Amino acid sequence: MTDANRISRRAALGYGSAAAVALAQLTWPDFVFPDQEKNEELVPFLDVPRTNRNMLDWETLEEWITPQDQVFDVSHYGEPKFDPADFKLEITGLVDKPRTLTMADLQKLPPRDQLMTLECSGNGAGKGFNGAIYNSKWTGTPLAPLLNQCGIKPEATEVVFFGLDSKDETLRKGTKRELTIPVPFGRSMSLNDALKDNRLLAYHRDGKPLEKRNGAPLRLIVPGWYGIANVKWLTRIEVRDRRYMGRFMGRDYVTVRGERRDGKVVFVESSVTKMNVKSMIARVMRLPAKDGRVPLKAYGAAWDDGTDITKVDVRLDDGPWLPAKLADEPRSKYCWRFFSIDLGTVAPGKHTVVSRATDANGRVQPAADDDAIALKRTYWEANQQWVREIDVQV
Repeated sequence: MTDANRISRRAALGYGSAAAVALAQLTWPDFVFPDQEKNEELVPFLDVPRTNRNMLDWETLEEWITPQDQVFDVSHYGEPKFDPADFKLEITGLVDKPRTLTMADLQKLPPRDQLMTLECSGNGAGKGFNGAIYNSKWTGTPLAPLLNQCGIKPEATEVVFFGLDSKDETLRKGTKRELTIPVPFGRSMSLNDALKDNRLLAYHRDGKPLEKRNGAPLRLIVPGWYGIANVKWLTRIEVRDRRYMGRFMGRDYVTVRGERRDGKVVFVESSVTKMNVKSMIARVMRLPAKDGRVPLKAYGAAWDDGTDITKVDVRLDDGPWLPAKLADEPRSKYCWRFFSIDLGTVAPGKHTVVSRATDANGRVQPAADDDAIALKRTYWEANQQWVREIDVQV
């Protein structure tokens, strides 16, 4: 499908019901989801805000690798201003041989590709924020060899990653010990997690240099972890012997979730790190009506932290959960996996469709009223089942 067709289809979705009818008449590419046919027509979701540029639009999803104009970006301290020619990466802290590397130095090192689905941990917390996810091929140099070459000291336990973006933060607000200091964006992980083989210092996405909004010139890539851990504008790596407790480790991106214990609800705080099992109905398609009923099919994607999606079930209205067909290809450990299902025929009118994914460890994507979601008091880790509403006309 050409770029012109893709743009016109997205534009049509933005102009209301008349355009949605026109959209339904457009043909689709040979490959999008398993078993999709060219004569299928889109049944638009009800009450779903249209997606803007730089955010995934599920109903127009047509590629396993997400095009750049549907790649989201979140920046907590804003895009930093700097001269790319002066950019350097510093590796310091509890190492025997601290290093400072330019981008030229990094790009001379053996490159590696890493396929990965990257999702914001708040993605799906509301109808207006449901497209903060994309699938990519990242290219860069592995992190572990660089750390090992620097000589990690025996007492080291933690690795902190700092970006060039920064902001004045006020700590201990409202107390006599209130303190305002300039703070760089930072995230950390244990030394064991940092030394895993698939951590990457990336400078390309899908064979092209990173865009600045996505972290250029250098970004940490952590497969299977939420987007917040994939530090953009990476400029300093510091090895430490104690826990880092910056804003985005100790205050923000901390999930507060209730757990039932002995008849009571106990709230537990945990850092946002690995991605939870999740799926989403991308679109519902129809075929011509027969005897007053309309054949429907649903398509979507499922993902997790790399454990492996083994099953996706789909439910139409209040019916039973039915197994969807998982696509065999394309497929990669840390990437989303497409699925499809024939929903049979339905009477004209409003209907609901929802999916749930299960991974190899038996973890099931929770419903909105399950404790994992209903007792969660924070915005992040929004992996609940997402009910789609449609209106089917003869």
